Amino acid sequence: MNITKTFKKAVFDIAKKNKTFRRVFRGSRDAAYRAKMTLDDPFGKIDDKLVYFRTFSGRGYSDSPKAMYEYMLTAPEYRDYRFVWCFKEPEKYDFLLKNDRTEIVKFRTMADNKALRRAKYWITNYRMLNHQYPRKGQVYLQCWHGTPLKRLGYDIIESDNAMNSLKEIKEKYRTDARKFSYILSPSPFATEKFATAWNLNETGQRGKIIEKGYPRNDRLAVADEEERTRLRKELGVEDRKVILYAPTWRDNQHTSGQGYTYKTEVDFDKLQKELGSEYIILFRAHYLVANSFDFGRYEGFVKDVSSYPDINDLYIASDILVTDYSSVFFDFSILERPVVFYMYDLDHYANEMRGFYLSIEELPGPIVKTEDDLIAEIRKTEGWTADEKYLEFKKRFNPYEDGNSSKRVLSEVIRES
Repeated sequence: MNITKTFKKAVFDIAKKNKTFRRVFRGSRDAAYRAKMTLDDPFGKIDDKLVYFRTFSGRGYSDSPKAMYEYMLTAPEYRDYRFVWCFKEPEKYDFLLKNDRTEIVKFRTMADNKALRRAKYWITNYRMLNHQYPRKGQVYLQCWHGTPLKRLGYDIIESDNAMNSLKEIKEKYRTDARKFSYILSPSPFATEKFATAWNLNETGQRGKIIEKGYPRNDRLAVADEEERTRLRKELGVEDRKVILYAPTWRDNQHTSGQGYTYKTEVDFDKLQKELGSEYIILFRAHYLVANSFDFGRYEGFVKDVSSYPDINDLYIASDILVTDYSSVFFDFSILERPVVFYMYDLDHYANEMRGFYLSIEELPGPIVKTEDDLIAEIRKTEGWTADEKYLEFKKRFNPYEDGNSSKRVLSEVIRES
């Protein structure tokens, strides 16, 4: 372990135990970063035709920012706009440079700071860093990254988060709400939850919500069998039924100097024995999970797709979704395919971590707590068709998904001055 990592781990260890230290350290750090951001480009002018994109704090090229970027590349009304993408590992995304209107910058560098200072529009699906504030005249579009099942921000009643108290969580959401010009909503349900999670009703900011669908779901709304066949071949899963297993992270599982971690609570030996001849599992960890997984002993049955760039490809290629408390099932329901909820720690998660916005009776699939029941429910999906409850769920949570959300959102956000 090098000196930097050792120091970082020590700071995290202290921050976990001491709220005062955590507050002072974060405040000092953010003030220094904010000053540097200004000094990196003190006189740069805002460019009205420059758009800055980032997903999951620079972790990849995906989600609604990707969908809107790709729409802008082809839409004639944006033919004279230019684009900046920010990544933690920019070398992985050189293919974007084939478009001469696109630039790539590395996350938290001088080039990143300059791009943020000059771009008229910021489009991201996650909170901007604490020190990153838009200037007067800039437009920050907070896309967020899913319809919430788990309570967010001001709506959290109990929290077992390893790195943030309830007060600190609310402060993060309060700060973000002050920054963004707009936040996207895919449904009336999400609009209500975002309004309370970001405290927009109390602060008079409810008008910032744009309820026009999720651009990232444009693909799901128009996906066809030809695309599905192509993706299954590319993923090497064309010969079996595909289970996408996408669990979420646990707020209380954090390793200092590494980040949030996840311990798989599935007996893959048992699943392989019972299902291996007919099924293959695509395992997709949450983007916040820092640890890696070794499925070498399950080669041919479990494929780790945690770093696969676009989860939409995985949705389209899969036959069944298995998840717990992740919001992935809201989007997956657009495809009208079966969902099984494996909630082995339901009582603890619901009562001691965050709590839910929905009652579990409203979920569009069976809830199981044991592997035996999980296997049984997977087998029951043979010949499955969406019932009335499932279709009503899809209609309630995805009312705008017709393949045109990118167009609608951008026409609302980007207006000629």
